[in-house]
Amino acid sequence: MQHTGSTGETRDVDVLVIGGGQAGLAAGFYLNRLRRDAAAGRSGPAPNFAILDANNRAGGAWQHYWDSLELFSPAAYSSLPGYQMPPWHGQGNPSADHVVDYLRTYEARYSLPVHRPVTATAVQQTTNGYTTETDNGRWTSRVVISATGNWNAPYIPQLPGSEQFLGRQLHTADYRDRHGFAGLKVIVVGGANSGAQIAADLTAVAAVTWVTRKPPHYLPDDIDGRALFQIATQHARAVANGEPSPGGVASFGDIVAVPAVRAARDAGHLQASPMFSRFIPGGVQWDNGHELEADVIIWCTGFRPDLQHLQPLGLTTRNGIPETSAALASRSTDCPGLFFLGYGDWCGPASATLIGAGAMARDTVAAAAASGAPPVPSTESQLQDELHQ
Repeated sequence: MQHTGSTGETRDVDVLVIGGGQAGLAAGFYLNRLRRDAAAGRSGPAPNFAILDANNRAGGAWQHYWDSLELFSPAAYSSLPGYQMPPWHGQGNPSADHVVDYLRTYEARYSLPVHRPVTATAVQQTTNGYTTETDNGRWTSRVVISATGNWNAPYIPQLPGSEQFLGRQLHTADYRDRHGFAGLKVIVVGGANSGAQIAADLTAVAAVTWVTRKPPHYLPDDIDGRALFQIATQHARAVANGEPSPGGVASFGDIVAVPAVRAARDAGHLQASPMFSRFIPGGVQWDNGHELEADVIIWCTGFRPDLQHLQPLGLTTRNGIPETSAALASRSTDCPGLFFLGYGDWCGPASATLIGAGAMARDTVAAAAASGAPPVPSTESQLQDELHQ
């Protein structure tokens, strides 16, 4: 359900969710459940809430991904709470477009109160909670759940000579498809999943050099997103309980060998070169003097948490990441009533994935609604039941 507001209008809710992608919608599911239970007389008053989305339409960051991207897991293991992703009938795993369609249906299915396009610009603490300034009015709330993700904060390393390079420099966020790259000399930088997938996509039309800081480390071919979620969860539980950990996801590898990457790798098209050290006008250069011509550099070097709207709060950070509670990874240690969802493992194991978003959203909503709201179901059997409702 999409809403719009008038510029200058002030609205008040108990819980304000900033971000309408997968994490924000998962939070909306549990908030909506509290509202539904209250309406049915099964609980006391539930918090009213709203979700702000900066995009023009539903689908979160998935609507901006490159066309050939595919999920790490089958549709049956890539769902948000309450509604299972419909089957995928194409090759491999579901595409980004399939996820967008799913998220749009999900939002409509639960009539979630999403307001778009609305960009939060500044969150400030008040005696009663928070005031959130946006480009379309002001919101006051007792609780803020920040779920803006990482897509709008791409990271590009700064290397000497960058300003002299005569070619184009792009980021993962700029790449949509291989169209326009035919016959070009392209350097793809980055040894994780986006670098491997984009390099594999381009090998059919361009002269591709794949550059990584360390040799590519593929996960076993039978590992998918479901297994990654289980590994991340076991690691987080062990660390929280002070027990020996079997190792996090990184201990198994950095790259999921989806079919397209596996085919390019097995055909010998993904032979990685070490990272270059500087730019020259016509390309790049290594410390040993070796040079390589390039028309385009594509930086698949990741993203940072998109938290510009929280700057007025002066949060304590470590390496750019806000400090959170040991008891609940999504809760801010600085500001009561401020939570983070979906940015990465630092705010919950696998919380930036479709399969992992629900667990942290459930626990976060339970904490956010603790002042009088009924507890949110949290057992594994209940979660499985939800997927078949």
